[in-house]
Amino acid sequence: QVQLVESGGGLVQAGGSLRLSCVASGRTFSSNAMGWFRQAPGKEREFVSLITRSGGYTNYADSAKGRFTISRDNAKDTVYLQMNSLKPEDTAVYYCAAAKPFMIVPGTSVADFVSWGQGTQVTVSS
Repeated sequence: QVQLVESGGGLVQAGGSLRLSCVASGRTFSSNAMGWFRQAPGKEREFVSLITRSGGYTNYADSAKGRFTISRDNAKDTVYLQMNSLKPEDTAVYYCAAAKPFMIVPGTSVADFVSWGQGTQVTVSS
């Protein structure tokens, strides 16, 4: 099983940017498609974005399209989420997740992801 550690969260004003990073260890990083999810207080964890093993395919929630960019560096065992034009409604704990090994294109459900990081807080002030 892969272990995941996120970083890069923080407090930012509306319109600002943050770059989240997630470093993986424990097994071959390139075996897993990767995703980002988020969870706001009192709400369910929701899909934000995913990227396939090679990085050739990405998917975004409607709320993230045009503002967020997911990428990965398999040589560094790291997946990133660049977040621009942040809004107060983006405030949440952001989680990195690894999909089931060798899954080509995971779905956007939490159930398709088997390893999770501890989360990093993103707070956007108005």
